[in-house]
Amino acid sequence: MASFYLDNVRLHGELTSVAVEDGSITAVGGENVRGLPQKDGEGMQLLPGLLDLHTHGAAGVDVNAADPEGLRRISCFFASQGVTGWQCSVLTDTKEQTLRAIAAAREVIEEGSGGAALLGIHLEGPCLSMEYKGAMPEALLMKEAALPLFREYQEAAGGHITYLTLSPEIPGAVEIVPGLRGLGITVAMGHSAAGYDVSWAAVKAGVTAATHLGNAERLFHQHDPAIWGVALESGCWVEAICDGLHLHPGTVRLYLKAKGWDKVVAVTDSIMAAGLPDGDYKLGVNDVIVKDGDAKLPNGTRAGSTLTLCRALGRIMEWTGADVEKAAQLMTRNPAALMGWHRKGDIAPGKDADLVLMDGLTVKATFVKGEEVYRG
Repeated sequence: MASFYLDNVRLHGELTSVAVEDGSITAVGGENVRGLPQKDGEGMQLLPGLLDLHTHGAAGVDVNAADPEGLRRISCFFASQGVTGWQCSVLTDTKEQTLRAIAAAREVIEEGSGGAALLGIHLEGPCLSMEYKGAMPEALLMKEAALPLFREYQEAAGGHITYLTLSPEIPGAVEIVPGLRGLGITVAMGHSAAGYDVSWAAVKAGVTAATHLGNAERLFHQHDPAIWGVALESGCWVEAICDGLHLHPGTVRLYLKAKGWDKVVAVTDSIMAAGLPDGDYKLGVNDVIVKDGDAKLPNGTRAGSTLTLCRALGRIMEWTGADVEKAAQLMTRNPAALMGWHRKGDIAPGKDADLVLMDGLTVKATFVKGEEVYRG
C-alpha cells in the first residue's frame, strides 16, 4: 500500500498537508518528518472519499447482470466521480440470478476492483410491498419473510451482504430483523405501505435506515404519519436521492432540518445509464427508457437514476448554501457511520487514506487506501 506526503491541499478552509503511510493517514498538518515521497496538492480541495451505499450500476453495466469485470468497470467509473467505496445493489430477481450476482460481487470484494472499492452487497428485496414495488418484478416478491433465504444468500456471499431493504408490513418481516442483524446486515425499510405503528416496531426491532425516503413508499398523513413520519421522527438515517427529480430541493432541506446534518445519507440509486447519454437501458429484468437524464419504466414509473455523487454534491451545495465539506458529509461521514465503517468517511490519523482532490466540483485525483485509482 502506498505512502506519500500530500502538501498544499485545502482542508477546513486552510492550506495544510496529509501524511499517508501504508494506506493509512498518519498525520494531518506538520512537516514531512519521515521523508515520505512528496505530492503537491496545488491548493486543491481535499475531501474524504465519497461512499455510495445504493447503486444498481453505471457506465453501461447493470449490477444484476454484471460479471466481475463489469463490476470493476463500474468501480473505475465511480473513481472518476470521487467515489472510493460503494455497495452494489441487487434488485429483486430470481434466486438463481441473485446468487450469480452475489458470486460476482464476492469475487470483486475479495480480489479487488482497480477503482473504487466494492465494500459490500445491498439486497433491495425481495421482501418488499407489491403496492410500492417501483421497478421490482411483482412475481418475485416474497409474500412472507423467511430468514433461511437470507442466511443462504449471506453464506454464498461469504458474509459480504452488508445492507438489506425490506418492507415492515410483510408478514414476518419485523420478526426477522434481529436475525438479519445477527448475520452482520444493516437493515433499512423501504418500498413499503407500512403505517406508523408497524414502522416503529421495525425500528425497535433493529431497522436503522430508510431507503430513498419519499420514493416508492406510503407518504405522510396527519392521521397516520406512516413509514415516512417514523423515518423522520426516529433515530434512523435516511437515504436521499439528490438529483432534483426524485425529491424537491425543499424536501431535502426538510430532511436536514428534521434529522440534522449527521443523519441524512446521499445516494445515487443509479442504473447502468449513469455516465451515458439518453437511450434504452436495463434495470434488472426491466426495460428502462432514459430521456433528459430521467430513467423510467415504459409505464412511466421512475426506475433509479442517472445521478453521480459528484453531481449530487453540487446540488446539495446549491440547495442549502453549504460549503463543499459540509455538503460532502452526506456522502462521507454519514454513510460510514450508518455502516459502521470506522476507518472511512473522515480525514484524520488512523483513517484509511481514501481521498479525493477536487478543483471546484471537478475530480482531479482519487486515492483508495493511498493508491491512486483515478487522475483527471
